[in-house]
Amino acid sequence: MSDIFERIRQQIASDDVVLYMKGTPIFPQCGFSAGVVQVLSHLGVKFTSYNVLEDPELRQALKEFSNWPTFPQLYVKGELVGGFDIVREMFETGELQQLLRDKGIAFDERAA
Repeated sequence: MSDIFERIRQQIASDDVVLYMKGTPIFPQCGFSAGVVQVLSHLGVKFTSYNVLEDPELRQALKEFSNWPTFPQLYVKGELVGGFDIVREMFETGELQQLLRDKGIAFDERAA
C-alpha cells in the first residue's frame, strides 16, 4: 500500500489543485464530480484531475489515504478540502474563494 500512497502524495504535491473524480472534467460519471468541476470551472481555477473509475487501486487507496470514503475529493496545495457538498457550501459562503486566495491559487475574482 505504501507505493500507491507515495503515488498519491506525489500527485497532490505536483499540482496546486487536484480533483479525484469519477470520470473526467469533460465527461463526469457522477453528479457530484460534475458539480465540483462546475464550481472550479466557474471560478476559472486550473486543476488536474484523476479518474478513479479507471484505477481501482487508486480509488481504494485514496479512501484510506484521506480517511474520506467518497468521491470526488478536492485537494488544494496538498490539503483535502472535501467533496461536493463541502465545496459547494464553501463556494456559496465565499470560504472557497478565500482559501484559494490564502493559498495563492489564481481564479477569476469576477466570478466569485
